[in-house]
Amino acid sequence: MRASNRGTFPAALRATVPVMAGYLPLGAAFGLLFSELGYHWAWASAMALLVFAGSAQFLAVGLLGANAGLLETGVAVFLLNARHLFYGFSMLGRYAGSGRLKPYLVFGLTDETYALLCTGHPPSTADARRFYLYVTGLNQFYWVLGCTSGALAGGLHLNVTGLDFALTALFVVLLVEQALAVREWYPFLVAGSAGVAALAIVGPDKMLLAALTITLVVLIVSRRPAWVN
Repeated sequence: MRASNRGTFPAALRATVPVMAGYLPLGAAFGLLFSELGYHWAWASAMALLVFAGSAQFLAVGLLGANAGLLETGVAVFLLNARHLFYGFSMLGRYAGSGRLKPYLVFGLTDETYALLCTGHPPSTADARRFYLYVTGLNQFYWVLGCTSGALAGGLHLNVTGLDFALTALFVVLLVEQALAVREWYPFLVAGSAGVAALAIVGPDKMLLAALTITLVVLIVSRRPAWVN
């Protein structure tokens, strides 16, 4: 093993422990909810492997339960995950030169992986590209394990009331961690205000994309150019 690879996997493992603590119960919640629809447990594992989007998978549970059509489901999932378009561009520099790893890194860029990679840096003895790969892969492993275990436990007919709130709870925890790490409150205040404004203007069904758009516009407009004293 090259010197630049020493400690890469242990560093990624340590970095992903908070995500593991959220993904395992959250994935299990999805698996339990999914099993209530009457599908075989393997479909939950397949969604975790091929979709790997917690919010989209929870949305799919509601859509499948309501017998939504393929087009409606596709549009809803696209709009929900459109937020990736806003923050994905910021990873272009980090993923430059990733070669064959890049397609999977792009596929596996969840909110939690993005939060980890933006606020943390691989140790100096680690290979940065492999660090990004290990973080992404470990996070998906936790998610697949959680979804599969929850779906398998679905046959026990447990009470799953309130488990769909697990996703919201995880996002709140990530928000707090990001705020404490960045220590810059202005973007969070803008985002919160944009969310309230979007909710009042377009309603809950379309507020996510509207809030992201408002936040992006305000942050771009309010940013001072480097040449301004």
